Amino acid sequence: MKSTVENLSPTRVRLTVEVPFEELKGDFDRAFKQLAQQVRLPGFRPGKAPAKLLEARVGRAAILEQVVNDALPNRYSEAVAANEIKPLGQPDIDITKLEDGEELHFTAEVDVRPEIDLPDLSTLNISVDAIEIDDADVEKELDSLRARFGTLTGVDRPVADGDFVSIDLTATVDGEDVPEATTEGLSHEVGSGQLIDGLDEALIGLNAGESKTFTTKLAAGEYAGKDADVTVTVGSVKERELPEVDDEFAQLASEFDTIDELKSNLREQVERFKRIQQAEKIRDTALETLLEQVEVPLPEKILEDHIGEIVHNAVHELDHDEDAFAEQLKEQGSSREEWDAETRSNAEKALRTQLLMDAVADDLGIQVGQQDLMERLALMSRQYGIEPQQLLGILQQNNQLPQVFADVRRGLTVAAVVEAATVTDSDGNVVDTSEFFGNASPETAAEDAAAVEEALSD
Repeated sequence: MKSTVENLSPTRVRLTVEVPFEELKGDFDRAFKQLAQQVRLPGFRPGKAPAKLLEARVGRAAILEQVVNDALPNRYSEAVAANEIKPLGQPDIDITKLEDGEELHFTAEVDVRPEIDLPDLSTLNISVDAIEIDDADVEKELDSLRARFGTLTGVDRPVADGDFVSIDLTATVDGEDVPEATTEGLSHEVGSGQLIDGLDEALIGLNAGESKTFTTKLAAGEYAGKDADVTVTVGSVKERELPEVDDEFAQLASEFDTIDELKSNLREQVERFKRIQQAEKIRDTALETLLEQVEVPLPEKILEDHIGEIVHNAVHELDHDEDAFAEQLKEQGSSREEWDAETRSNAEKALRTQLLMDAVADDLGIQVGQQDLMERLALMSRQYGIEPQQLLGILQQNNQLPQVFADVRRGLTVAAVVEAATVTDSDGNVVDTSEFFGNASPETAAEDAAAVEEALSD
């Protein structure tokens, strides 16, 4: 087999492949073997009929078509490997010459990962805000903890922000009742904003037994997006009494004996949370900085397919009603033109980031270790509420495991980029990134990668 590659653009190539017919002998043998199991000829046991008799029965053209269709994927893969290209997506294959007994020629156009000139990662400088913790942060956490141990007491006064109420709701749209929006005895924290727009404002000032009607847009159901007249009736009003901030509360709410110990622990929790926030900012800034320094050509077909999938998913929930989708966007203060532009921009950035991370991963030799994969599967299993082994089976069945591998590898690559860069905060201090971005040694990574491959091959 002979193959050549032609660069159509930085992200697309055309492979030209020539296959002599003598190299298709194995493909013909497999085709006749399969046919022998399917076609019954008098005097021959299943699978034992001679090739010439089988060919006479079904015709040379049918045999040739099956051989070519079966041979193309393997010959394409061989050409990809021989020319060391990195395809993205499925190829567009065109048979350009087929002479029975002589040769098969075909071309395959496919998007490929572009060549990217990478900078020296050690020259990257990343700056983020310094972590600041004040007493107000600790008091907020303490108030949240007190709320968990608070008690609800009925009060004989109008509803105020922060109260807990029992309410009945009814709704109509153009005079028609909306059954799915009708409920009785619903518990609600005033000011939480967890139900429908306008409810909290309507409740404030009402006494138990009083009602008020207000207009709002329904978010779900048959009348989603429609203006509805909602009537709320207050059944009861309760306020939350918080425990005193003292040693007794510390012993009730935690493993600590004194309130000072509890506050110290809460301060540590606040600091931990802010370090996590800072780490997320470091990650995002590292990607932004790297993207600004490199040129990443985008494979148009891959990009358009991705955008098409996003659009399909967005309008699918509205039965592919474009007018309804446009109306929904209008209610959100946007338009289809703005949404399309934002969707394209986000898709372009996401694809650039993926291609860049893959290039950096190849350059650094990043490997996915067993622990890396197991941690991701454990996280995903918690999100979906299923066991890791069950999740692994689902991913393998749906051929989604390679995507998980790719995502994990890109995450490890981001960590490597951050580790190589110089990270400082707004106070000029060097930030220690090892807590969130430290990597295992290359030897450990290689051992883990081998263990993963062995586990998945079982």
